[in-house]
Amino acid sequence: MNVHVVIMGCGRVGAMLAHSLESLGNTVAVIDQDSSAFRRLGPDFKGLTIKGVGFDREHLIEAGIERAGAFAAVSSGDNSNILAARTARETFGITNVIARIYDPKRAEVFERLGIPTVATVSWTNEQILRHILPAGAKEEWRDPNGQVALAQVDIHPKWIGLSLNKIEEHTNIRIAMLTRLGASVLPNGQSVLQEGDLVHILARIEDLPDIESTLAKAPVH
Repeated sequence: MNVHVVIMGCGRVGAMLAHSLESLGNTVAVIDQDSSAFRRLGPDFKGLTIKGVGFDREHLIEAGIERAGAFAAVSSGDNSNILAARTARETFGITNVIARIYDPKRAEVFERLGIPTVATVSWTNEQILRHILPAGAKEEWRDPNGQVALAQVDIHPKWIGLSLNKIEEHTNIRIAMLTRLGASVLPNGQSVLQEGDLVHILARIEDLPDIESTLAKAPVH
């Protein structure tokens, strides 16, 4: 299902994200205080460009926030990104919100408010897309024989707080890695799933649809 996405910030990440989303059939609006920044979008960009700040109600409404399915704050300022993300969520009810935060300590606090953050430039665009676009298993590696894959899977919030050992018992999967606050974590069975964790599993490719379906639902006790 295609969505309308509002992006605050038209730097390298914002422009790349806008093009990635458009290429996948979504509609995009980009907000930036510097109108010259829109040059990064190039002549092929079909979306909206709004000169302004991403936490101003009028600029957000002009960008189509009231019909948006997601909002990404990726400007160069942590404070602006935090304020814009909270405005999108708390004022306009956008549940699918993500912010780029440079300061790891601020990122940790912000994650606790329930808004995912990204920080490392090399994986910012990919991680934002994974938060914004519809749920599903995203393959990250496949063995040469095409039988086993490492994939990131979306997981129902009700799994949060359970040990990975218990999750594996419920689902018959192998959790290979977590991404937590931008850092890779090699878990043990006693590790507990936390809010904002990205879950990466090893599984047979043919089993991924069933695993995806199981994890998208609340656990059955």
